[in-house]
Amino acid sequence: MKEGFRQAMAWLHTWAGLIFGWLLFAIFLTGTLAYFKDEISHWMQPEIPARSLSSEASLTLAQHYLEQHAAGASRWLIDLPDAREPGLSVRWQQAPAKPGTRGQFTEKRLDPQTGAEVQGRDTRGGEFFYRFHFQLQMPYPWGRWLSTIAAMVMFVALISGIITHKKIFKDFFTFRPRKGQRSWLDGHNAVGVLVLPFHLMITYSSLVIFMSMVMPASILAAYKGDVEAFYDEVFPASNTPDMAGKPGQLAPLAPLLERASELWSGGRTGSLTVNNPGDANASVILARDGADRVVHDFGSAVTFNGVTGQLLSATPKQALPMAIAGSFYGLHMGHFAGSVLRWLYFMCGLAGTAMIGTGLVIWLGKRQLKHAKSGVMPFELRLVEVLNIASLSGLMVAVAVFFWANRLLPVAMAGRADWEVNSFFIVWGLSVLHAMVRRGRAAWVEQLALTALLFCALPLLNALTTPYHLGVTLMQGDWAMAGFDLTCLGSGLFFAWTAWKMQRAGQAGIATRPRAKPMLLEQEAH
Repeated sequence: MKEGFRQAMAWLHTWAGLIFGWLLFAIFLTGTLAYFKDEISHWMQPEIPARSLSSEASLTLAQHYLEQHAAGASRWLIDLPDAREPGLSVRWQQAPAKPGTRGQFTEKRLDPQTGAEVQGRDTRGGEFFYRFHFQLQMPYPWGRWLSTIAAMVMFVALISGIITHKKIFKDFFTFRPRKGQRSWLDGHNAVGVLVLPFHLMITYSSLVIFMSMVMPASILAAYKGDVEAFYDEVFPASNTPDMAGKPGQLAPLAPLLERASELWSGGRTGSLTVNNPGDANASVILARDGADRVVHDFGSAVTFNGVTGQLLSATPKQALPMAIAGSFYGLHMGHFAGSVLRWLYFMCGLAGTAMIGTGLVIWLGKRQLKHAKSGVMPFELRLVEVLNIASLSGLMVAVAVFFWANRLLPVAMAGRADWEVNSFFIVWGLSVLHAMVRRGRAAWVEQLALTALLFCALPLLNALTTPYHLGVTLMQGDWAMAGFDLTCLGSGLFFAWTAWKMQRAGQAGIATRPRAKPMLLEQEAH
């Protein structure tokens, strides 16, 4: 009975991993890259310089700029810079032309030290990977549903994998190199066990984040189908007074940062909203930065009178259920993590990606061995091979091309950000065609070699197209820009080594099997 149950779990683990493996690989990889989305965005907008930061000084500069350029606006929005996001972003909304209409928004980026306008190139930056991670470049809500279903399958695959392996912890300490399928299985087990707590946390927390979408029945029952009433109660709106219709002088905004920090027991302000800045009843809403602690406090904000500085309201303390949900959200996103912990998140994410990739390779390799003597590969195995190559190595090529497009596309090009994304998907699609034309190991080696070349050459491309090469960024201490270049160089060397090892393994196989027949599609054998 026990063995029968374990065999059932093995079957479930295998097929859950295979059917959703290619999608899960893309979700894990882009999610892993998203841990450094701010640093990626900084590299992809080199025009925005990295500066030593002072929130108070930056806010004062933003206020002076808005008073000069947006005095008649109905609302100001200010996003403060931090150590990871160097740019100071200001937006304003014009008063609506007609009642019931929405006023036009204008956005500008400022130098947080001088207050001068900075024109960065149009790009999605690291935000592309973050959005793709849970939306899959699909219309709302279909992408979120698909990624959530994939997370459910991943959770099932993890649990079934734990049950399947009787000697899971013993296998963790076992690795037999140069043993073909045995080595792949040992690697799969090792990375799976090494970061198993991370895998369980990241997968389960993703389900918690979308629990209101996946399990809406309790909300619908408690609020009689009025979902908006639920969100109004969970995220209460700030108490903002109506316009007085009389002119008023906006008080300095910088002192409000310290007052808000005291109310939050040391918490940091991430953004400000100024309503009716030229009115006697102007109000200032300070929203807490979600990166100052593990438990993410959804909608935490304090509201002040913009003229007198009087405290008007503060969002109530989180209820226990929301605090629990916020802790899962904070753990999943990793916004609280410093540089060392963020790198640990990144390495664990790569381990999860490797676990999925090795699982796909193991499934195919095991079944290819059964057809090695006949030299005939059934269509379904050939299909899996193509999907493996395009989903693993092809995705890596697409990521590298996305960065290349950022440097090669004209800065003033219309729709530039969209074409960066288009280049990603075009190259990813071409990798499928290449895998269909070039069989097996040749396709792997060629795509991995191309990935290695593209990543290794990225620092050189950056040096040729911008003044912010490694010699400059290392001297200036711009570790986000320099770290990106160095990471690309290291990644390129790793992929070059992988391509070389795969090429050598193929040559060794040919030497030991000189008379082996070429693998053919089953249809071609007739």
